[in-house]
Amino acid sequence: MADSKTTDIFSYKGFPLVRNKDTIYYGNMSDDYVVMIQITEKKKVGDIEVASKLKLYKMSTDETKNPLERIAKTSEKDGLYAALDIAYVWLSRAQTA
Repeated sequence: MADSKTTDIFSYKGFPLVRNKDTIYYGNMSDDYVVMIQITEKKKVGDIEVASKLKLYKMSTDETKNPLERIAKTSEKDGLYAALDIAYVWLSRAQTA
């Protein structure tokens, strides 16, 4: 019998959070917008690397639009917490609009 694989997706404040190397996607692809976060700089803290500068893009999930037209907002933040905090605000406001 084949093993059934369950995939647990990490979430932050109710929105899914998926990372691939230095790119993080935050939000539901079924919603109107998601936030793409690119890690542009890292610093060493003890034995691990920590994201120190991040670039955020609030993007439409409408695949019929040109990729450049899909970007609704951009921002730069120092630290992952600050980036996720603004991304959460953007997605929360997009749901109520």
